[in-house]
Amino acid sequence: MKKLGIDIGGANTKIASADGAVCELHYVPLWKETKLPTVLKNISEKHNPSHVGVVMTGELADCYENKTAGVLGIMDIVRDSFGCEIDFLDQRGNFVKHTQDPASLAAANWMASASFIARKMKDCLFVDMGSTTSDLIPVKNGKVIAHNTDTQRLANNELLYQGVLRTNIAALLDSVAISQGNCRLASELFATSADAYLLLSDIDEDAYTCETADGQGKSEKEAARRLARVVCADLNEIDMADVREIAVAVKDRQKERLTEAISELCHKNDINTVLAAGLGEFLIKNTCDELGIECISLAEKWSLDISKVFPAYAVANLLE
Repeated sequence: MKKLGIDIGGANTKIASADGAVCELHYVPLWKETKLPTVLKNISEKHNPSHVGVVMTGELADCYENKTAGVLGIMDIVRDSFGCEIDFLDQRGNFVKHTQDPASLAAANWMASASFIARKMKDCLFVDMGSTTSDLIPVKNGKVIAHNTDTQRLANNELLYQGVLRTNIAALLDSVAISQGNCRLASELFATSADAYLLLSDIDEDAYTCETADGQGKSEKEAARRLARVVCADLNEIDMADVREIAVAVKDRQKERLTEAISELCHKNDINTVLAAGLGEFLIKNTCDELGIECISLAEKWSLDISKVFPAYAVANLLE
């Protein structure tokens, strides 16, 4: 029996043990007749933990009327799934078993990561780019410096709603230069950032854990077909060089957003080191290299598996 950290997001549920022996990522979209109760019960039976620590961001899923309903709903599912001691981490980094203020538990997974990092590094900008979002959390003099709510963090460049897998390309680009000219994009969910990074070989099919925009496969050809569709084309209408231009434009746009946020937060807090985590470590490192900022890879410091589920790993360690 061991302690487990659990990070319940809107799309992914991550679990980890404090020693890193357990690192699992489960694609569990909460808004689609969620299988979260089944997944958590299976985790409970498989690992038989003595104690679990939970953080969440899934309360924002639009299957819930509001975030309070989401927090309380997720808490109920967790309690029904585990027969052991359960603690929930709030936005201030405190563990609670019950709460009179559900909002304090909303979107707290970044606090788990940053609180743990603050015990390891005195000064750094912790940047975690996952499938859907990117957290940028300053740590100064061993203390976490960040706003609490998602809205506040969005307003202060501490949260970017862009990720390596699930970001709608139409939300990133207005137009793209292809052989037929500067072409505006169709405002539809035809392709996601995962298609771009798969085509550019930044991720492989195993890392493409979410569903595709069209429900089809995850081969390079299928990704290229989806990318062509964002300019309303089939692969017999534009060539692969044009499709690749679309993928490169996606990567460049996400780097631009990271560059702006990292530059602002490092300057504002007099920080010169970035600690990169998540599936998007490669993009964070590339951005820092161009900025001339030191970048420490969490995958190299701990492991790739830990980097991908870091909030869960952090919670497990905070329980210790």
